[in-house]
Amino acid sequence: MKNKKQKGTLLCWISLIVLNTFLVFFVIGCNSNTLVNKIFKIISLLLLIGSVIFLAIGLFLRLKYKKRRGLNKKLRVVFDILVSLYTVGCLSFLFILYGPYKGFRDWLITTAMSTMNHQYYCKWFYSEKLINEVLGSNYIDSGGAETDASLVDHEEKITYENEYEREILEREKGATYKVIRFKVNDCDAYLGVVYDPSLISVGYTKWLGRSGQYIYDMAKEQNSVLTINGGGFKDPGHNSKGADPIGVTIANGKIISNEPVAGQWGIIGFNRENTLVLRKSVDAKNLINEGIRDAVTMGPFLIVNGKPSIVKGNGGWGIAARTAIGQRKDGIVLFLVVDSNVSRTKGATLKDLLNIMQRYGAVNASNLDGGTSSVMVENGEMINDPIDSAGRHRTRGIPTIFKVVEK
Repeated sequence: MKNKKQKGTLLCWISLIVLNTFLVFFVIGCNSNTLVNKIFKIISLLLLIGSVIFLAIGLFLRLKYKKRRGLNKKLRVVFDILVSLYTVGCLSFLFILYGPYKGFRDWLITTAMSTMNHQYYCKWFYSEKLINEVLGSNYIDSGGAETDASLVDHEEKITYENEYEREILEREKGATYKVIRFKVNDCDAYLGVVYDPSLISVGYTKWLGRSGQYIYDMAKEQNSVLTINGGGFKDPGHNSKGADPIGVTIANGKIISNEPVAGQWGIIGFNRENTLVLRKSVDAKNLINEGIRDAVTMGPFLIVNGKPSIVKGNGGWGIAARTAIGQRKDGIVLFLVVDSNVSRTKGATLKDLLNIMQRYGAVNASNLDGGTSSVMVENGEMINDPIDSAGRHRTRGIPTIFKVVEK
Protein backbone atom coordinates (compact mmCIF):
# COMPACT_ATOMS: atom_id res chain seq x y z
CA MET A 1 0.00 0.00 0.00
CA LYS A 2 2.78 2.36 0.92
CA ASN A 3 4.45 1.89 -2.46
CA LYS A 4 1.19 2.63 -4.28
CA LYS A 5 0.84 5.97 -2.50
CA GLN A 6 4.44 6.84 -3.32
CA LYS A 7 3.85 5.86 -6.94
CA GLY A 8 0.75 8.05 -6.99
CA THR A 9 2.70 11.04 -5.68
CA LEU A 10 5.52 10.55 -8.18
CA LEU A 11 3.01 10.14 -11.00
CA CYS A 12 1.39 13.46 -10.04
CA TRP A 13 4.71 15.32 -10.04
CA ILE A 14 6.00 13.84 -13.29
CA SER A 15 2.64 14.22 -15.03
CA LEU A 16 2.34 17.88 -14.06
CA ILE A 17 5.86 18.66 -15.28
CA VAL A 18 5.29 16.84 -18.59
CA LEU A 19 1.79 18.29 -18.94
CA ASN A 20 2.94 21.89 -18.49
CA THR A 21 6.01 21.46 -20.68
CA PHE A 22 4.13 20.08 -23.64
CA LEU A 23 1.23 22.44 -23.08
CA VAL A 24 3.70 25.28 -23.69
CA PHE A 25 5.03 23.60 -26.83
CA PHE A 26 1.54 22.81 -28.10
CA VAL A 27 0.24 26.36 -27.62
CA ILE A 28 3.37 27.84 -29.23
CA GLY A 29 3.02 25.35 -32.07
CA CYS A 30 -0.55 26.48 -32.67
CA ASN A 31 0.57 30.11 -32.92
CA SER A 32 3.83 29.77 -34.83
CA ASN A 33 4.84 28.21 -38.13
CA THR A 34 8.55 28.41 -37.39
CA LEU A 35 9.45 26.74 -34.08
CA VAL A 36 7.10 23.72 -34.08
CA ASN A 37 5.87 21.81 -37.13
CA LYS A 38 2.61 19.89 -37.54
CA ILE A 39 4.04 16.50 -36.55
CA PHE A 40 5.44 17.89 -33.31
CA LYS A 41 2.10 19.51 -32.50
CA ILE A 42 0.41 16.11 -32.85
CA ILE A 43 3.04 14.47 -30.63
CA SER A 44 2.65 17.27 -28.07
CA LEU A 45 -1.12 16.78 -28.05
CA LEU A 46 -0.78 13.01 -27.52
CA LEU A 47 1.68 13.58 -24.66
CA LEU A 48 -0.70 16.12 -23.15
CA ILE A 49 -3.49 13.56 -23.19
CA GLY A 50 -1.17 10.92 -21.72
CA SER A 51 -0.06 13.32 -18.98
CA VAL A 52 -3.66 14.05 -18.02
CA ILE A 53 -4.38 10.31 -17.77
CA PHE A 54 -1.32 9.64 -15.62
CA LEU A 55 -2.12 12.68 -13.48
CA ALA A 56 -5.60 11.30 -12.87
CA ILE A 57 -4.13 7.91 -11.91
CA GLY A 58 -1.65 9.56 -9.56
CA LEU A 59 -4.34 11.63 -7.86
CA PHE A 60 -6.50 8.52 -7.51
CA LEU A 61 -3.70 6.60 -5.80
CA ARG A 62 -2.86 9.51 -3.49
CA LEU A 63 -6.49 9.93 -2.44
CA LYS A 64 -7.23 6.20 -2.10
CA TYR A 65 -4.22 5.57 0.10
CA LYS A 66 -4.01 8.97 1.78
CA LYS A 67 -4.07 7.41 5.25
CA ARG A 68 -1.03 5.33 4.44
CA ARG A 69 2.43 6.62 5.04
CA GLY A 70 4.09 7.80 1.85
CA LEU A 71 7.16 9.83 1.06
CA ASN A 72 8.93 11.90 3.67
CA LYS A 73 6.61 14.79 4.51
CA LYS A 74 9.23 17.54 4.16
CA LEU A 75 10.41 16.14 0.85
CA ARG A 76 6.84 15.93 -0.40
CA VAL A 77 6.13 19.55 0.57
CA VAL A 78 9.30 20.78 -1.16
CA PHE A 79 8.47 18.96 -4.39
CA ASP A 80 4.83 20.07 -4.23
CA ILE A 81 6.02 23.70 -4.04
CA LEU A 82 8.55 23.27 -6.87
CA VAL A 83 6.04 21.60 -9.17
CA SER A 84 3.46 24.28 -8.33
CA LEU A 85 5.95 27.05 -9.14
CA TYR A 86 6.81 25.35 -12.43
CA THR A 87 3.12 25.12 -13.29
CA VAL A 88 2.53 28.79 -12.47
CA GLY A 89 5.62 29.76 -14.48
CA CYS A 90 4.49 27.87 -17.59
CA LEU A 91 0.96 29.28 -17.44
CA SER A 92 2.28 32.81 -16.82
CA PHE A 93 4.63 32.47 -19.80
CA LEU A 94 1.73 31.52 -22.06
CA PHE A 95 -0.44 34.30 -20.63
CA ILE A 96 2.24 36.91 -21.37
CA LEU A 97 2.72 35.63 -24.93
CA TYR A 98 -0.92 35.04 -25.89
CA GLY A 99 -3.10 36.65 -23.22
CA PRO A 100 -5.38 39.67 -23.65
CA TYR A 101 -2.60 42.19 -22.93
CA LYS A 102 -0.89 42.91 -26.26
CA GLY A 103 1.88 45.18 -24.98
CA PHE A 104 4.51 42.46 -24.60
CA ARG A 105 3.58 40.88 -27.93
CA ASP A 106 3.86 44.19 -29.78
CA TRP A 107 7.14 45.05 -28.01
CA LEU A 108 8.71 41.68 -28.86
CA ILE A 109 7.63 41.68 -32.50
CA THR A 110 8.54 45.28 -33.30
CA THR A 111 11.84 45.12 -31.43
CA ALA A 112 12.95 41.79 -32.91
CA MET A 113 11.86 42.56 -36.47
CA SER A 114 13.72 45.90 -36.45
CA THR A 115 17.05 44.08 -35.97
CA MET A 116 19.15 42.37 -38.59
CA ASN A 117 20.22 39.67 -36.14
CA HIS A 118 17.35 38.54 -33.95
CA GLN A 119 14.11 38.35 -35.95
CA TYR A 120 13.84 34.68 -35.01
CA TYR A 121 12.97 35.70 -31.44
CA CYS A 122 9.43 36.61 -32.44
CA LYS A 123 9.12 34.05 -35.26
CA TRP A 124 9.53 31.30 -32.67
CA PHE A 125 6.27 32.34 -31.04
CA TYR A 126 4.11 34.09 -33.65
CA SER A 127 2.91 33.38 -37.17
CA GLU A 128 3.96 35.47 -40.17
CA LYS A 129 0.36 36.67 -40.47
CA LEU A 130 0.27 38.01 -36.91
CA ILE A 131 3.74 39.55 -37.23
CA ASN A 132 2.63 41.42 -40.34
CA GLU A 133 -0.55 42.60 -38.59
CA VAL A 134 1.45 44.00 -35.66
CA LEU A 135 3.98 45.68 -37.95
CA GLY A 136 1.07 47.12 -39.92
CA SER A 137 -0.15 48.77 -36.71
CA ASN A 138 3.29 50.10 -35.72
CA TYR A 139 5.26 51.99 -38.35
CA ILE A 140 6.92 55.25 -39.30
CA ASP A 141 6.30 56.92 -42.66
CA SER A 142 8.32 59.88 -43.92
CA GLY A 143 6.12 60.10 -47.00
CA GLY A 144 9.10 59.59 -49.29
CA ALA A 145 10.29 63.15 -48.65
CA GLU A 146 13.88 64.29 -49.21
CA THR A 147 15.68 67.22 -47.65
CA ASP A 148 15.59 70.77 -48.97
CA ALA A 149 19.06 72.20 -48.29
CA SER A 150 17.81 75.78 -48.50
CA LEU A 151 16.00 75.40 -45.16
CA VAL A 152 19.31 75.33 -43.29
CA ASP A 153 20.94 78.74 -42.78
CA HIS A 154 24.44 78.30 -41.40
CA GLU A 155 24.66 82.01 -40.56
CA GLU A 156 21.36 82.28 -38.72
CA LYS A 157 21.44 83.12 -35.01
CA ILE A 158 18.57 81.89 -32.88
CA THR A 159 17.69 83.43 -29.54
CA TYR A 160 16.87 81.40 -26.46
CA GLU A 161 13.19 80.55 -26.93
CA ASN A 162 13.14 77.81 -24.28
CA GLU A 163 15.36 75.77 -21.97
CA TYR A 164 16.35 73.39 -24.77
CA GLU A 165 17.57 76.26 -26.94
CA ARG A 166 19.65 77.48 -24.03
CA GLU A 167 21.12 74.00 -23.54
CA ILE A 168 22.11 73.90 -27.19
CA LEU A 169 23.42 77.43 -27.68
CA GLU A 170 25.26 78.05 -24.41
CA ARG A 171 28.85 76.83 -24.74
CA GLU A 172 32.36 77.55 -23.64
CA LYS A 173 34.26 80.01 -25.78
CA GLY A 174 35.89 78.28 -28.72
CA ALA A 175 34.17 74.93 -28.09
CA THR A 176 33.41 73.01 -31.27
CA TYR A 177 30.99 70.64 -29.51
CA LYS A 178 29.35 69.76 -26.21
CA VAL A 179 27.49 66.73 -24.81
CA ILE A 180 24.14 67.09 -23.05
CA ARG A 181 23.09 64.24 -20.75
CA PHE A 182 19.52 63.35 -19.79
CA LYS A 183 17.19 60.37 -19.31
CA VAL A 184 14.86 58.58 -21.75
CA ASN A 185 12.56 55.93 -20.28
CA ASP A 186 14.89 55.66 -17.25
CA CYS A 187 17.87 55.04 -19.56
CA ASP A 188 20.87 57.32 -20.06
CA ALA A 189 20.82 59.49 -23.18
CA TYR A 190 23.60 61.58 -24.71
CA LEU A 191 23.13 64.45 -27.15
CA GLY A 192 26.27 65.58 -28.92
CA VAL A 193 25.94 69.15 -30.17
CA VAL A 194 28.37 69.93 -33.01
CA TYR A 195 28.58 73.65 -33.78
CA ASP A 196 30.63 73.39 -36.97
CA PRO A 197 29.21 70.76 -39.38
CA SER A 198 32.24 71.11 -41.65
CA LEU A 199 34.15 69.10 -39.01
CA ILE A 200 31.84 66.10 -39.45
CA SER A 201 32.70 63.30 -41.85
CA VAL A 202 32.24 59.56 -42.30
CA GLY A 203 34.97 57.20 -41.12
CA TYR A 204 35.27 53.49 -41.83
CA THR A 205 37.10 50.40 -40.64
CA LYS A 206 40.67 49.95 -41.83
CA TRP A 207 39.82 46.27 -42.43
CA LEU A 208 36.93 46.98 -44.80
CA GLY A 209 35.56 43.75 -46.25
CA ARG A 210 37.37 41.63 -43.63
CA SER A 211 36.34 42.98 -40.25
CA GLY A 212 34.74 45.94 -38.55
CA GLN A 213 36.44 47.88 -35.77
CA TYR A 214 35.36 48.99 -32.35
CA ILE A 215 34.22 52.57 -32.56
CA TYR A 216 36.66 53.78 -29.90
CA ASP A 217 39.58 52.33 -31.87
CA MET A 218 38.45 54.09 -35.05
CA ALA A 219 37.95 57.32 -33.10
CA LYS A 220 41.49 57.24 -31.71
CA GLU A 221 43.11 56.25 -35.00
CA GLN A 222 41.19 58.89 -36.96
CA ASN A 223 41.68 61.70 -34.38
CA SER A 224 37.97 62.17 -33.72
CA VAL A 225 36.96 64.19 -30.67
CA LEU A 226 33.31 63.10 -30.84
CA THR A 227 32.12 59.95 -32.59
CA ILE A 228 28.93 57.93 -33.07
CA ASN A 229 28.22 54.74 -34.98
CA GLY A 230 27.07 55.16 -38.55
CA GLY A 231 25.08 53.11 -41.05
CA GLY A 232 23.84 49.55 -41.16
CA PHE A 233 25.94 46.57 -42.21
CA LYS A 234 25.56 43.07 -43.61
CA ASP A 235 25.22 40.42 -40.94
CA PRO A 236 24.67 36.97 -42.50
CA GLY A 237 24.22 34.23 -39.94
CA HIS A 238 23.88 36.89 -37.22
CA ASN A 239 27.57 36.55 -36.36
CA SER A 240 29.43 38.75 -38.84
CA LYS A 241 32.39 40.92 -37.91
CA GLY A 242 30.73 44.10 -39.18
CA ALA A 243 33.02 44.27 -42.19
CA ASP A 244 30.63 45.35 -44.95
CA PRO A 245 28.33 48.39 -44.85
CA ILE A 246 24.97 48.14 -46.58
CA GLY A 247 23.92 50.35 -49.47
CA VAL A 248 25.93 53.45 -50.29
CA THR A 249 28.88 54.67 -48.23
CA ILE A 250 30.90 57.75 -49.17
CA ALA A 251 33.84 59.08 -47.15
CA ASN A 252 35.46 62.39 -48.11
CA GLY A 253 34.23 62.03 -51.68
CA LYS A 254 35.45 58.43 -52.00
CA ILE A 255 32.96 55.64 -52.75
CA ILE A 256 33.34 52.92 -50.11
CA SER A 257 30.26 50.85 -51.00
CA ASN A 258 27.62 51.17 -53.69
CA GLU A 259 24.76 48.67 -53.59
CA PRO A 260 21.03 49.31 -54.07
CA VAL A 261 18.76 48.87 -51.05
CA ALA A 262 14.99 49.10 -50.69
CA GLY A 263 12.41 49.61 -47.98
CA GLN A 264 12.96 52.24 -45.30
CA TRP A 265 16.69 52.48 -45.96
CA GLY A 266 17.94 55.82 -47.25
CA ILE A 267 21.03 57.96 -47.72
CA ILE A 268 22.16 60.03 -44.73
CA GLY A 269 25.06 62.35 -45.37
CA PHE A 270 26.51 65.83 -45.81
CA ASN A 271 27.00 67.90 -48.93
CA ARG A 272 29.81 70.35 -49.64
CA GLU A 273 27.77 73.12 -48.00
CA ASN A 274 27.85 71.00 -44.79
CA THR A 275 24.10 70.46 -44.83
CA LEU A 276 22.64 67.15 -43.66
CA VAL A 277 21.03 65.46 -46.66
CA LEU A 278 18.40 62.70 -46.44
CA ARG A 279 17.79 60.99 -49.76
CA LYS A 280 16.19 57.89 -51.16
CA SER A 281 18.68 55.24 -52.12
CA VAL A 282 20.47 56.24 -55.34
CA ASP A 283 23.75 55.41 -57.03
CA ALA A 284 26.84 56.72 -55.22
CA LYS A 285 28.23 58.35 -58.36
CA ASN A 286 25.06 60.39 -58.76
CA LEU A 287 25.33 61.52 -55.14
CA ILE A 288 28.91 62.69 -55.62
CA ASN A 289 27.88 64.58 -58.75
CA GLU A 290 25.16 66.24 -56.65
CA GLY A 291 27.76 67.43 -54.16
CA ILE A 292 27.50 64.78 -51.43
CA ARG A 293 30.88 64.43 -49.70
CA ASP A 294 30.07 61.92 -46.93
CA ALA A 295 27.18 59.46 -46.54
CA VAL A 296 25.99 56.18 -45.04
CA THR A 297 22.86 54.10 -45.55
CA MET A 298 20.31 53.56 -42.80
CA GLY A 299 16.87 54.81 -41.76
CA PRO A 300 14.06 55.40 -41.35
CA PHE A 301 14.00 59.19 -41.59
CA LEU A 302 12.49 60.92 -38.54
CA ILE A 303 12.09 64.52 -39.72
CA VAL A 304 12.39 65.87 -43.26
CA ASN A 305 12.29 69.62 -43.99
CA GLY A 306 10.82 70.31 -40.56
CA LYS A 307 7.98 67.83 -41.06
CA PRO A 308 7.95 64.86 -38.67
CA SER A 309 7.33 61.41 -40.09
CA ILE A 310 3.98 59.80 -39.36
CA VAL A 311 4.46 57.41 -36.44
CA LYS A 312 1.85 54.76 -35.70
CA GLY A 313 2.20 52.77 -32.49
CA ASN A 314 5.84 52.66 -31.44
CA GLY A 315 7.08 53.14 -34.99
CA GLY A 316 7.47 49.44 -35.76
CA TRP A 317 11.05 49.18 -34.50
CA GLY A 318 10.28 48.38 -30.88
CA ILE A 319 12.32 49.75 -28.01
CA ALA A 320 16.10 49.41 -27.85
CA ALA A 321 19.38 51.27 -27.64
CA ARG A 322 19.28 53.85 -30.43
CA THR A 323 21.47 56.26 -32.37
CA ALA A 324 20.22 59.18 -34.47
CA ILE A 325 21.60 62.21 -36.28
CA GLY A 326 19.91 65.53 -37.00
CA GLN A 327 20.56 69.12 -38.02
CA ARG A 328 18.95 72.33 -36.85
CA LYS A 329 17.98 75.29 -39.01
CA ASP A 330 21.08 77.15 -37.83
CA GLY A 331 23.34 74.34 -39.08
CA ILE A 332 24.15 72.85 -35.67
CA VAL A 333 24.29 69.04 -35.89
CA LEU A 334 22.88 66.74 -33.21
CA PHE A 335 24.34 63.30 -32.40
CA LEU A 336 21.90 61.31 -30.23
CA VAL A 337 22.62 58.03 -28.42
CA VAL A 338 20.21 56.35 -25.99
CA ASP A 339 21.30 53.36 -23.90
CA SER A 340 19.25 50.26 -23.09
CA ASN A 341 19.21 48.32 -19.81
CA VAL A 342 20.87 44.99 -18.98
CA SER A 343 17.75 43.00 -19.92
CA ARG A 344 17.44 45.04 -23.14
CA THR A 345 13.77 45.74 -22.40
CA LYS A 346 14.18 49.52 -22.24
CA GLY A 347 15.70 52.20 -24.40
CA ALA A 348 14.02 54.39 -27.00
CA THR A 349 11.40 53.95 -29.70
CA LEU A 350 11.57 55.81 -33.00
CA LYS A 351 8.87 58.07 -31.62
CA ASP A 352 11.14 58.92 -28.68
CA LEU A 353 13.96 59.82 -31.08
CA LEU A 354 11.64 61.98 -33.15
CA ASN A 355 10.37 63.82 -30.07
CA ILE A 356 13.89 64.49 -28.79
CA MET A 357 15.06 65.77 -32.16
CA GLN A 358 12.05 68.07 -32.38
CA ARG A 359 12.61 69.28 -28.82
CA TYR A 360 16.13 70.38 -29.68
CA GLY A 361 15.13 72.04 -32.94
CA ALA A 362 16.13 69.57 -35.66
CA VAL A 363 14.61 70.25 -39.09
CA ASN A 364 16.11 67.07 -40.57
CA ALA A 365 16.86 63.88 -38.66
CA SER A 366 17.26 60.16 -39.20
CA ASN A 367 17.62 56.96 -37.26
CA LEU A 368 21.02 55.23 -37.50
CA ASP A 369 22.12 51.71 -36.59
CA GLY A 370 21.12 50.76 -33.04
CA GLY A 371 21.31 48.03 -30.42
CA THR A 372 24.78 46.91 -29.41
CA SER A 373 26.21 49.20 -32.11
CA SER A 374 24.87 52.35 -30.41
CA VAL A 375 27.95 54.08 -29.06
CA MET A 376 29.19 57.61 -28.41
CA VAL A 377 32.92 58.20 -27.95
CA GLU A 378 34.41 61.44 -26.64
CA ASN A 379 38.16 61.97 -26.92
CA GLY A 380 38.76 58.27 -27.43
CA GLU A 381 36.66 57.13 -24.45
CA MET A 382 33.27 55.45 -24.70
CA ILE A 383 30.89 57.56 -22.59
CA ASN A 384 27.73 55.46 -22.87
CA ASP A 385 27.15 51.85 -21.80
CA PRO A 386 26.21 49.49 -24.66
CA ILE A 387 24.77 46.07 -23.79
CA ASP A 388 25.08 43.02 -26.05
CA SER A 389 22.51 40.22 -26.48
CA ALA A 390 24.09 38.24 -23.62
CA GLY A 391 23.72 41.16 -21.20
CA ARG A 392 27.43 41.99 -21.27
CA HIS A 393 28.61 45.60 -21.11
CA ARG A 394 30.31 45.73 -24.48
CA THR A 395 29.89 46.91 -28.06
CA ARG A 396 30.78 45.21 -31.35
CA GLY A 397 32.86 45.86 -34.42
CA ILE A 398 31.17 48.09 -37.02
CA PRO A 399 32.14 49.36 -40.48
CA THR A 400 31.24 53.08 -40.38
CA ILE A 401 31.11 56.08 -38.05
CA PHE A 402 30.25 59.76 -38.02
CA LYS A 403 33.25 61.58 -36.60
CA VAL A 404 34.19 65.12 -35.59
CA VAL A 405 37.80 65.98 -36.42
CA GLU A 406 38.96 69.42 -35.32
CA LYS A 407 41.10 71.42 -37.73
